[in-house]
Amino acid sequence: MVFTIKLVFFFLIPTSIVPGSEAMFADLGHFSQLSIKIAFTSVVYPSLILAYMGQAAYLSRHHLIESDYQIGFYVSVPEKLRWPVLVIAILAAVVGSQAIITGTFSIIKQCSALGCFPRVKIVHTSSKIHGQIYIPEINWILMLLCLAVTIGFRDTNRLGNASGLAVITVMLVTTCLMSLVIVLCWHQSVFFAIGFIFFFGTIEALYFSASLIKFLEGGWVPIALAFIFLIVMYVWHYGTLKKYEFDVQNKISINWLLSLGPSLGIVRVRGIGIIHTELVSGIPAIFSHFVTNLPAFHQVLVFLCIKSVPVPHVKPEERFLVGHIGPREFRLYRCIVRYGYRDVHKDDLDFEKDLVCSVAESIRSGKVGINGLDDNSEKDEEKMTVVGSSSTHPEGIKMCDDDSDNAQVAGTSELKEIRSPTVVRPRKRVRFIVPESPKIDRGAREELQELMEAREAGIAYILGHSYVKAKPGSSMVKKLVINYGYDFLRRNSRGPSHALCVPHASTLEVGMNYLV
Repeated sequence: MVFTIKLVFFFLIPTSIVPGSEAMFADLGHFSQLSIKIAFTSVVYPSLILAYMGQAAYLSRHHLIESDYQIGFYVSVPEKLRWPVLVIAILAAVVGSQAIITGTFSIIKQCSALGCFPRVKIVHTSSKIHGQIYIPEINWILMLLCLAVTIGFRDTNRLGNASGLAVITVMLVTTCLMSLVIVLCWHQSVFFAIGFIFFFGTIEALYFSASLIKFLEGGWVPIALAFIFLIVMYVWHYGTLKKYEFDVQNKISINWLLSLGPSLGIVRVRGIGIIHTELVSGIPAIFSHFVTNLPAFHQVLVFLCIKSVPVPHVKPEERFLVGHIGPREFRLYRCIVRYGYRDVHKDDLDFEKDLVCSVAESIRSGKVGINGLDDNSEKDEEKMTVVGSSSTHPEGIKMCDDDSDNAQVAGTSELKEIRSPTVVRPRKRVRFIVPESPKIDRGAREELQELMEAREAGIAYILGHSYVKAKPGSSMVKKLVINYGYDFLRRNSRGPSHALCVPHASTLEVGMNYLV
């Protein structure tokens, strides 16, 4: 009997240490790998070994107890140390819960970045460490789930059954995934991976089968929650993938654009039209949808794509990428704006000024190539030019907004101005202050002139609002997933970040049905 108890605790030690180490490594956003390794080797592992050895020693002598309720960890602790140990256990539970919460935030963020989870608000609490994040929605969901499970069970045995099944399932899945790491990442033999699964998987399968016995006594809770989140992630990923495929397959070809001519076959009204799109190459289908139903567009069009990159800050001189779409006389531009996760988005006026100045600077420097002459997206990306904001170019082009002709700009004795023609009661006078060197050709000057006139007329933001529906004739399952599941998640999740920053007074939203 004593040997059996010792054997059980021999296998119990690694199975309990591994989940603890997983919870610790979930705190990588708060601590370095070296600090976790030192703490685990010098404090955590010896403490666990001593604790389980003490329990095993106590049970080996006091295993013949009439009441099963007496057998437990706190019974083996001396009575004088019982309350201090209880306080330490409570503090350890707080640390463990924090690790689980942090790990949940990290997993949700990665799933959201891969398009496998609905968009949520992610708050980065540190400007130096990428892993320190906070997600309010997930925090509230965890709180509600904890309250629901606690109030629903009202029994520590059921909570233990649910926790045990969840832990051993995580360990079993981790072992299976570790075998893939051995083969694909470490490039070891397949037989070595099979041996790894056979050795550790056999032990974990025994514990898993023992946990399944308690499935109806609380073990069903983690399985049910996992199934619900699996459905949510699958529905969102499937709908997002179909929507992106529709965007890619229905992009406007450059040949169709060239066939329209410089006027694009529509009326070009004064002003700048900024069309938000998620595509970094090609012309989105929302453009043709707008032109087909309302054949009028602004004299200057900018396809704007805002991207968040996994770095704290993006240098201002590397924030904008600008390129032409089609010939220069079409006045079509593509601009990709990159923000780090700690960058503060400027207000509307400052952003508009930086955007227009970046396009003007690229025109003046002659670095803007003809982007989009073919359907090869790789070539398109090569012709994008990095242009910083106006504040990063002390000798570059400047823009001055005033309401009178007598406004002076300090330090412009060596600069010459490009002014717009005099109009009756202009809403806003715009001046581009261009350095004398290098000289700009006539075509670039005319392009700057037209850009300045368009800026005086104002800027309009055009946002696409997509309604994703299943094609007629689709299966019933697909209709349920797309028409109800994905539509419900899309309406109740956060919208794109750029939609929160545009001025509502000059925003035009264009609806379009996506039949996927």
